[in-house]
Amino acid sequence: MKKFNIRKVLDGLTAASSSSSSATAQPGTPRENDVVQETLQSEHFQLCKTVRHGFPYQPSSMAFDPVQKILAVGTQTGALRLFGRAGVECYCQHESGAAVIQLQFLINEGALVSALADDSIHLWNLRQKIPAILHSLKFNRERITYCHLPFQSKWLYIGSERGNIHIVNVESFTLSGYVIMWNKAIELSTKTHPGPVVHISDNPMDEGKLLIGFECGVVVLWDLKSKKADYRYNYDEAIHSVAWHHEGKQFVCSHSDGTLTTWNIRAPAKPAQIITPHGKQPKDGKKPEPCKPILKVEYKTTRAGDPFMVLSGGLSYDTVGRRACLTVMHGKSTAVLEMDYPIVDFITLCETPYPNDFQEPYAVVVLLEKDLVVIDLGQIGYPIFESPYPLSIHESPVTCCEYFADCPSELIPALYSVGSRQKRQGYSKKEWPISGGNWGQGTQTYPEIIITGHADGSIKFWDASALMLQVLYKLKTAKVFERARGKEEKPSTDIVDEDPFAIQTLFWCPESRMLCVAGVSAHVIIYRFSKQEATTEVVQLLEVRMQSEFSEADSPDPGGEQTPTLPTSAASSSPQEAEPPNQLTAGVNSSEGARDNIPCLQVRSSPLKQSPGYQVELVVQLVWVSGEPPQQITSLAVNSSFGLVVFGNSNGLAVVDYVQKTLLLNLGTSELYSPSDPCQRQPRSPRKPRQPSGGFCDSNDGSNNSEDRCKSPTSGSTSPCNSDDERKQNFIEKAKMSRKISSSGEQKLDLDVSAPDAEDRSHRWSPWLCKWPVGSMKNGKLAARMTRKLNVHKTKSDPHRYGKDNAFTRSRSSSVTSIDRESREAISSFYFCESFPRKSGSLASPCLLVGTTQGSVMMVALSLQPGGDQKLQQSLSFASCGTLVQLKGGILTMALLDAAGTMLPPSCEVWYDPNASDEEKEKEKTRRRRPATPPSSQEGQDSQFAVLCSEKQANVVAMPSQTSIYKHNITETSFVLRADVVQMAGAYCIACFCANGHIMTLSLPSLRPLLDINYLPLTDMRIARTFCFSNLGQALYLTSPTEIQRITYSQETCDNLQEMLSELFTPVETPEAPNRGFFKGLFGGGAQSLDREDLFGETTAGKASRSLAQHIPGPGSMEGMKGAASGVVGDLARARVALDERGQKLGELEERTAAMMASAESFSKHAHDMMVKYKDKKWYQL
Repeated sequence: MKKFNIRKVLDGLTAASSSSSSATAQPGTPRENDVVQETLQSEHFQLCKTVRHGFPYQPSSMAFDPVQKILAVGTQTGALRLFGRAGVECYCQHESGAAVIQLQFLINEGALVSALADDSIHLWNLRQKIPAILHSLKFNRERITYCHLPFQSKWLYIGSERGNIHIVNVESFTLSGYVIMWNKAIELSTKTHPGPVVHISDNPMDEGKLLIGFECGVVVLWDLKSKKADYRYNYDEAIHSVAWHHEGKQFVCSHSDGTLTTWNIRAPAKPAQIITPHGKQPKDGKKPEPCKPILKVEYKTTRAGDPFMVLSGGLSYDTVGRRACLTVMHGKSTAVLEMDYPIVDFITLCETPYPNDFQEPYAVVVLLEKDLVVIDLGQIGYPIFESPYPLSIHESPVTCCEYFADCPSELIPALYSVGSRQKRQGYSKKEWPISGGNWGQGTQTYPEIIITGHADGSIKFWDASALMLQVLYKLKTAKVFERARGKEEKPSTDIVDEDPFAIQTLFWCPESRMLCVAGVSAHVIIYRFSKQEATTEVVQLLEVRMQSEFSEADSPDPGGEQTPTLPTSAASSSPQEAEPPNQLTAGVNSSEGARDNIPCLQVRSSPLKQSPGYQVELVVQLVWVSGEPPQQITSLAVNSSFGLVVFGNSNGLAVVDYVQKTLLLNLGTSELYSPSDPCQRQPRSPRKPRQPSGGFCDSNDGSNNSEDRCKSPTSGSTSPCNSDDERKQNFIEKAKMSRKISSSGEQKLDLDVSAPDAEDRSHRWSPWLCKWPVGSMKNGKLAARMTRKLNVHKTKSDPHRYGKDNAFTRSRSSSVTSIDRESREAISSFYFCESFPRKSGSLASPCLLVGTTQGSVMMVALSLQPGGDQKLQQSLSFASCGTLVQLKGGILTMALLDAAGTMLPPSCEVWYDPNASDEEKEKEKTRRRRPATPPSSQEGQDSQFAVLCSEKQANVVAMPSQTSIYKHNITETSFVLRADVVQMAGAYCIACFCANGHIMTLSLPSLRPLLDINYLPLTDMRIARTFCFSNLGQALYLTSPTEIQRITYSQETCDNLQEMLSELFTPVETPEAPNRGFFKGLFGGGAQSLDREDLFGETTAGKASRSLAQHIPGPGSMEGMKGAASGVVGDLARARVALDERGQKLGELEERTAAMMASAESFSKHAHDMMVKYKDKKWYQL
């Protein structure tokens, strides 16, 4: 990509081939701008992150602003997540990536202080939509252990591992010269170090008294003015936390032995009370047995009743295996609330931000390792609030993800209506208490849906519109199967040790609402959407036997003949003679006891009650073959117009009619190739006959004649579909099969391939012609078997699971044998379309594009009559047209454009409710979408462009001439993980994400590079498995096991991002301070204030040592922003100074006004005297 920048200059011009792009036009084809007038330019693209959804990964700390009602969560990776009302979320990251050990809000000032494990503190400005760091302070000689910022104070107390306390001015982020040294805080007679500072807080009623807790169990009440300790409180057990009573006369400490000690501040000799909340009290009055440490305690008072004491930990040691608990002590009652995960931190939410007033707690926010729980303290039983945040993404690990932008508008209401019935009961009836911030005002109004597949077999639909995320509907695919209740009942046929129901890949058609999922146990489930409940008596099951075999003993014999293998008696075409499904699932064992014809999972036999939403239409399972497990499914596609689902793996592909529950086609990958195909990898030598291992077997009879085998690939057309029409028509006629369902519900398949034609077929079309598998339907269950013999190695596991983790570790040298290469070739992608299967064709017909992991793209012609009432009696035939094109790397995506460059989507039905009444179905049929009229092509003119993208290259092929007109090498040193053809600014382009972190877009059809940014190097296969692009410049990936990161590559979205993002800070009046009362004011009671500025300022305390800490101006400041002087607290301070100056000026103005009034009065008096003096005199007397 050396000349990428020059491309921007050449936009709109005829591009010549260059070293950066190998896009070349073939001789005789029109030039770039003559083919399609492209409108996309580099200026339409820009890459930036938008929002992050999900639960903060590895949380470590939490803080809450009780006035703004904003919650902040810090993580072990240095991330900050801020939450307000539903839809108000924000993500920011510390550059160092160190763990956040503590967070402190500057309450109602729109600022946040974070303390990190690398001994740095940072001030964040939350008044902007994307928070930024204003100041940073890095300590060099001290390790930070605890921070405390009093309400409405600008002085931050920082405790260290050495036991010292430093004080920082949060306006300028400079250290004060005032330091509390540990050796002055403890008694002089103490011979040991007290340990790190674990708690700092000021007395609620006296700001001049600071309570310092040391790890060893010593608590000191420090007088800030006199710079000495007033009282020292000693206890034998280590301290974990301290909490004040709001009157400032008592405090509670939690200890490592599970005890709580209550101290009166004026009685330091011994605790006023010692309790062990979860300890067993001995009858003889001895000390209770020690318990686990109480990690945190909070003491909150109420006006009308008993105080609340909330604590975490402290359970008895004999409760082995018990889950983490939160204990709520209120009066004489003690409630123990079990949590699903270990507790990281908790905060009690109170009505007032003032520590010297009755707290009136109303909720507890509990931060767990993998969840966030808010408990309602105001209702009996302490119910939890229903969370409005999308924090359940990781409820089961995400295994795949798909993103649909600008989907039909009626989908979200439909999914929400069925999903709302799935909500749990028993939540608190109160509103969510974390309610700060405001939504963005963006103009992005198109609907967006995200679908996530999970390890437990569940699928979740999410509403992702307007940069928000809300769960719409959850589907549990595991309900279809029987569950093993114990380890002893675990089936031995599992091909995965854990999560046998995990979703491997999924395909969703928004227009028809058809959903098809493939699981890791080699199963495919097809779902239809219905708004009505239904009960399925018997789940429709279709078992498919996909087999690839190669015998090393079978040496190639160019002159030999192959004897066709006759069907066994088990494969009778009569449904009555077919083996019942229950016998088939029991399996067939060979003489060695190998498993055979056994699926990995057992479909449930009892009736299945299906709620409104997605309901099972058909289950397809691959079965074991001669002791070999089925290969996992690597690709999947559905066409609702034809009623077909196609799936593929390393053995080949299978086509299933989900309307008739019939297996239509079961082909090995090599059978898609033409005998004269230059891309053919397999030696087409005949093989010796071999007995099938079981089930219904057929073989590829005969061999190619010498003339066909010796023909040069360039001497004729490169595809069998480009040969004479007679051969093509002959093949289609011989491959035709009738799909009919009789009135009795029994199925009959008529094979239209007769034995006398075998010789002719062996000379002409044997690589693509197969005997169709025989299906049988009995007692509502369906089973189909087919065994395929190919010259391929057996493989025990799928090397392409979850993407392309090993796709390019293999050698591509010529020394690799064709058999070895063939053994690794799997089906990687499908695309239904209406195109031209023949080079000389003028009328498009339904086709299926098939891409493989070796870079081959083959076309299969489908001959059928879709739609209408005759859908159950339509005819269908397949014809493989050989290789369309060969690219480097596995095929990732395919699409079709018309002559104007507009994408031609596969035809599909408009959704109708399968459980609706006949009248409603008739109404739906009148509005059902028909497949588009097949486009025609004039002789010698191309009317379509096939867009093909592999792990290495992109190619545009003109149809029907099948001429490669543009080709672009995407990467030489890496490989593409995900590629999609997407719509942008009214046009289409290819979006690619490479393993080296580059995100690129290429114009269509000319494949001009429009964007190339090194964004995110591949560090985890999770990213490769979940990264996906969508229309209108949207993309996402799973950035951690619990979080989805959304990004945009659209310039328009980047420009409007500020408007679209939510606001965290909203102007709110700070509540009034509590009234001191008449008697407290008269006798000097109530809270005592402290002039911290006078005490900690430079004039009194002096300057701190420069080597102690280093000040770093943040990127969000004004020097940047003038030396960080415009911090939020600095703004308030300057506002106060300006107000004082304004008051002084007003005072001076008042004095000047008074002087002018006095002067005016004097002038008035003199004027009056003059009037009296001269009023009686005539003019001539003056």
